[in-house]
Amino acid sequence: MDINSLLNGFVWYVAFVFSTTLHEASHAFIGFKLGDRTAYEGGQVTLDPIPHMKREPFGMIVVPILSYVLGGWMIGWASAPYNYLWSINHPKSAAKMSLAGPLSNLIIVLIAGVFIRIGLGNETFISPETINFTHLVDASEQDGVMSTITLFINVFFSLNLLLFIFNLLPIPPLDGSGIVPLFISDDKSRQYLQFINNPVFSFAGLFIAWKIFDVIYDSIHLAVVNLLYFGIAHYG
Repeated sequence: MDINSLLNGFVWYVAFVFSTTLHEASHAFIGFKLGDRTAYEGGQVTLDPIPHMKREPFGMIVVPILSYVLGGWMIGWASAPYNYLWSINHPKSAAKMSLAGPLSNLIIVLIAGVFIRIGLGNETFISPETINFTHLVDASEQDGVMSTITLFINVFFSLNLLLFIFNLLPIPPLDGSGIVPLFISDDKSRQYLQFINNPVFSFAGLFIAWKIFDVIYDSIHLAVVNLLYFGIAHYG
């Protein structure tokens, strides 16, 4: 593995750890504010990645590194504990806790998007010949520091767009399944939460979600890229 691959891997891992930590800390913080102290007492209401890594070392360390070495990009997971009985008694609050994680990723997407638009506007960034998942813009001046900053922005944008969309799929055990109680009555929410609280969904649901995501993501990513370049260029 050459120095460029190592640098890219470092950028990917920093972006992955920060994005995943913020996602889980957002779950934990909103849960704490709405009455569930489980994640707070577990030390998850923090942007320090260490407690999150200790809780999910395989998903936060092993899988991201392996996925980068084998595929050139990173995937993994973390988790924030919650009180199941609290979610049954307060389904709307539990739904808001579920929503907090994906919203944190959307905020990163929007911030990175603003930097990209500003950079394109003042020609700090230029459009590359070919756009792909982590190559949305190039630095107009290819010095080491600016190229690294550009890589960070590219990765932060696309990684968090992926996390936002994937986690919003309404399939257990993803966050999107936990958001459903916002749209139905509390009585139906309790029945629904009891129904999806089945370990089988953790395996079958992830398989189904990934198959659906694989079909829809490219079109969504293209639409978002065209929004980024709106008034500047068009990609299709």
